[in-house]
Formats: sequence, C-alpha cells, structure tokens
Amino acid sequence: MGSLPVYRWRLAPNGLATRRQLRARGLRPGGQDVAAQLERPRRRRGPLVAYLYSIEQAKPVRPMTPAKWAALAKANAARRRCPKCRRDAGYVIPTALGMCTTCAYPEEQRVP
Repeated sequence: MGSLPVYRWRLAPNGLATRRQLRARGLRPGGQDVAAQLERPRRRRGPLVAYLYSIEQAKPVRPMTPAKWAALAKANAARRRCPKCRRDAGYVIPTALGMCTTCAYPEEQRVP
C-alpha cells in the first residue's frame, strides 16, 4: 500500500466513509484496503485520525446467528452479576467499583 491521500475533517470526497458511517448504512469494509485518511486537528495533541473506505466496495453486514445472540446475552448477563454477592444488580457493574453499589457502600444501605 502506497501513500494514502489525507483529507481534513469534513472535507472527504463523496464515495468514502469511515467504519462507523459504513455500519450506519448496514455495510462493512469487507477486506478492502484503506482508501484514504481523515485528520481532525487538535490544539495540544496530534490530530485525530480516521480511515476511509470505499462505499462501492463495501459489503453488507453479516447477520447475527442464534449462537452469536446467545453469546452476547451471556456476556451482558455476566457484566450485571456482582462478583461479591453473586446477584444480578439490574445494571452493568461499574468497573471502578468492581461490585454492585450495595456491596461497595453497605453502610449507606442500612435503614436508620
């Protein structure tokens, strides 16, 4: 792959899209090489970079199989289960706490 064309933010030509833009259209890159690069300047750090792909060469997103749906449901259930009390918290456990809020702050859960 040679040198990529670089475009400034919001100045990319029609027919090119980022992965997110492709996904919003129900498409995926489908193994194609990066067609161009998009750069968004920032004040104190290097620019944000996004890769652009050809919309014409993009392929449809593969549909979810029942096995993938089951695996996703199992993974999401594991994120809701508190490792300390083993109950379903009813929400995704914050990684900063590592446990449900009831276990993390037991003194605040007592009724006076």
